[in-house]
Amino acid sequence: MMQALFFLEAGRFEWREVAAPVLAADTDAIVRPLAVARCDLDLYIATGVVPFRGPFAFGHESVGEVVAAGDAAGVMPGDRVVVPFQLSCGVCASCRRGFTGSCESFPPLANYGLGGAPRTDYGGALADLMHVRFADHMLVKLPAGVDPIAAASACDNIADGWRGVAPQLGQRPGASVLVVGGLAQSVGLYAAGAAVAQGAGRVLYLDDDADRRARAAAMGAEVAAFSEREPKESFDIVVEAAGSAAGIGFAMRSAGRNAIVTSVAIHLAATTPVPLRDAYYKGVTLVSARVDSRAHLPGVLDCLACGRLHPEHVTHRIVDRSEAGEAMTDPGPKLIFRM
Repeated sequence: MMQALFFLEAGRFEWREVAAPVLAADTDAIVRPLAVARCDLDLYIATGVVPFRGPFAFGHESVGEVVAAGDAAGVMPGDRVVVPFQLSCGVCASCRRGFTGSCESFPPLANYGLGGAPRTDYGGALADLMHVRFADHMLVKLPAGVDPIAAASACDNIADGWRGVAPQLGQRPGASVLVVGGLAQSVGLYAAGAAVAQGAGRVLYLDDDADRRARAAAMGAEVAAFSEREPKESFDIVVEAAGSAAGIGFAMRSAGRNAIVTSVAIHLAATTPVPLRDAYYKGVTLVSARVDSRAHLPGVLDCLACGRLHPEHVTHRIVDRSEAGEAMTDPGPKLIFRM
């Protein structure tokens, strides 16, 4: 048996004793979490902003150590690894195209730490152990010298910010980047940090929250308040992390000719107005989708290993796992649990 943290309802968590996972296939691995980060969505589930029905095992951003592995798992006991939060096989048509968040070997939205009826509960990262299927594909080894605490959010929120700027800068080196911060608070900050790390010509981070502006500035971005102002300039690459109609509207109007706008926030309203007319004439590409975590992990970890990306500026608090339930509603941008 082992201990795992369960979400019960908004504001209520409980450590429960559950059956420990066992290897079921030669591509399986069992991983002991070392550091677990609270995803931006976790905060809103914990506070009831985004309604989820409990109980289910919680936590999905993690770095761990392999404790058992099948003969074809591709890892060995003792390896330190990042565990993607989305389950994927690596061999289906979607995975081969890079859409690892839509793997055809699992039901839609198959994730760690986000289960609960009617969805399958695959276990959570806030637990003694995690069962990883298709470990030969899923697990990515943590580069030597990278602290598990620093990489704890790599499998989701860092990768989410990364995908909004890094591939685009690969196609347009030195391009200008705008990040509109807000609801997806750590994702927007990671996007700003990744843009700086990848050599963007200019990185402007807008947010009405002074603490987040200070964190973006620490990563090398230019910062200013948002305050729903009208755009005064255009950008080649835009990341919308505000999660509001004002934010997505500003992001689209700030996009230059042939710009790419990536919306990384979950827009909670049933519909959100988006100014598409001007975007049409400017040739703007709008991307709104969950991150394909596993596909972006190698680039994220390479950047962390080279020391150009500094997630420590986003982390506001590090606590012991025993405090996880009580700390989960802390409103800061990135909370990390030592396991």
